[in-house]
Amino acid sequence: MALPDDADLDKVAELALAVLSLASFTDHGQVRAWKGLDWDVLDLLHQRGWILDPKGKAKSVVLTEDGQRSAEASVKRHLLR
Repeated sequence: MALPDDADLDKVAELALAVLSLASFTDHGQVRAWKGLDWDVLDLLHQRGWILDPKGKAKSVVLTEDGQRSAEASVKRHLLR
């Protein structure tokens, strides 16, 4: 499903990053998450510097240090009471 033209891209990015972080795992010192989200959303997260380039054969993406910090803040902001 493509993002609607009037989508709030800040909220989309924050919530997508929060969801990725909830299913993240550490592999050889890198925090990774399965790339099961829409490609446009993954590209948005990459443009913001929160994940490394999602293109490639790997079935997961690497969260950057900034992405990890932003993910923690997004989880607290949007998903916790």
